[in-house]
Amino acid sequence: MDTDRIERSIVINALRDRVWQALSSAEEFGTWFGVNLKGQVFAAGQTVQGNITHPGYEHLRMTAVIKTVQPKDLLAFNWHPYAIDPAIDYSHEEQTLVTFTLSDAPGNATLLKVVESGFDKVPARRRDEAFRMNSKGWDAQIENIVRHVQG
Repeated sequence: MDTDRIERSIVINALRDRVWQALSSAEEFGTWFGVNLKGQVFAAGQTVQGNITHPGYEHLRMTAVIKTVQPKDLLAFNWHPYAIDPAIDYSHEEQTLVTFTLSDAPGNATLLKVVESGFDKVPARRRDEAFRMNSKGWDAQIENIVRHVQG
């Protein structure tokens, strides 16, 4: 089993333009992902930040550095995985890389691939938990985006 990366893929019954919009619009991304990114933009080199909107986690803040925006193909950002303890300064840790890749699928559908890599660089004391929790998190987020664009 690969401990450095989490990979998920799903065929979404929606046009690629629609899935891209849900990914690339920071505000819309925040809606299905569960983070308040109102008024922010995903642009390469920019940092986005917002409080988590999932009940019970509103005190947590997501911070991501947008690495790549290739319209209708790829969105990538770095972040600190499972950075949920407000008493810990995660800024000195290496970040993982999250990539969303889109491609056409039969029947006007879209294949979405999500990869989060770089867990082997996360400090050993929290690596396993970060990997486990983000693995569960990506399962939920895949369901969230499907529900959002098909709903």
